[in-house]
Amino acid sequence: MKYHTYEMARAALTPMRMQSRWMRRMADSPFNPWSDNYAQRWISASATMFENMTRHYGKPDWNTDSTKIHGLDVPVTEEVVLQRTWCDLLHFDRDETVCGKRYDPKVLLVAPMSGHYATLLRGTVKAMLPEHNLYITDWRDAREVPVALGSFNLDDFVTEIIECVRWLGNDVHVIAVCQPAVPALAATAVMAAMDDECTPASLTLMGGPLDTRRNPTAVNELAESKSLDWFKNNVIELVPWPNAGCMRRVYPGFIQLSGFMQMNLDRHIDAHRNVFNDLIKGDCDSVEQHNQFYDEYLAVMDLSAEFYLDTIERVFQEHTLPKGEFTYKGEVIDLGAIKNTALMTVEGERDDICGLGQTEAAQDMCPNIPDDSRWHYVQPGVGHYGVFNGTRWRTEIQPRIREMIRTVRFRRQSSTDTDAESEAA
Repeated sequence: MKYHTYEMARAALTPMRMQSRWMRRMADSPFNPWSDNYAQRWISASATMFENMTRHYGKPDWNTDSTKIHGLDVPVTEEVVLQRTWCDLLHFDRDETVCGKRYDPKVLLVAPMSGHYATLLRGTVKAMLPEHNLYITDWRDAREVPVALGSFNLDDFVTEIIECVRWLGNDVHVIAVCQPAVPALAATAVMAAMDDECTPASLTLMGGPLDTRRNPTAVNELAESKSLDWFKNNVIELVPWPNAGCMRRVYPGFIQLSGFMQMNLDRHIDAHRNVFNDLIKGDCDSVEQHNQFYDEYLAVMDLSAEFYLDTIERVFQEHTLPKGEFTYKGEVIDLGAIKNTALMTVEGERDDICGLGQTEAAQDMCPNIPDDSRWHYVQPGVGHYGVFNGTRWRTEIQPRIREMIRTVRFRRQSSTDTDAESEAA
């Protein structure tokens, strides 16, 4: 009933939003002789705040129309190259008629399915685009997937990664951000155990909950403090009509968002108080920065109930991956099978979602990766979001991933050349 109540409340506020919009336009109108009056600016700011806090935030745009390569503005086209029930494989196609033919490494960026759209990684994408042939998993909102198309659980997430990597072929470098670190590592192990020729050349795990027993955060403690039945009974809802996924069991995005905001409520209140004052003062730059962040932050999607409950149980409560008990389609996976995939783990010093050491745990879980194919980096001064977005990501983290990928690529090419020379001899 929470979902139905939420939708009814949002619909009931529609007339008030329309009235608020009318008031703002009247206050800001150039024909209003008192538009520069403090009272009018206060009315306009109040109406703007009300609209922003009550409107529905849909999926944001990628805004990746171009990138810079060697100083040239190169057009970029977003192209869906593989369509699946729960995921689109999206390619950021750079116009090589402008920059010339490029042979950059293929990179699969696995976006989190944790309540926000894949566009949350827009900053990640923009930093990687100039020097990488970039693809990303663009997950669908569960409320838009009809019930007739079946369920989606953690095993299905692993399958989606495997299928995307296979579609891309050999020498793919996989980067998993946050939640998909677990299924990405599992998918790599499954492919390695099968001697799949498309097994990733490298795997970069960023801010992921590989072993939440290390430095547990408030998120980890909540997941362990409640039983699985508690989650089933308190946060799982049925999608209401007229959404395409009507009657599908989901973990609603608005519940996830409320949890995120509660973690840093004082910070969000201060941010909205500041932007209200900026609206009155007419500080357009500060208002624009605020709106850009919250347009993304408040745009949330629903998760399949099966996937959400699987993740809670197997990742946060039973810790099956670090215990060597993680299963895929009923069989325990062997992380020791990963031998020829380079591994890089990245963490943020102030991460309050995935504590320090939780991602680095992957290094201990994969004993058969050679020492010279391992990298670990902790970025000082950043939280969870700063691991994959912002200035530190662009100037300090991304360059290290870039160098790792090229080191691995060079080694593989050198090995291939040596093998070819040996066969010729």
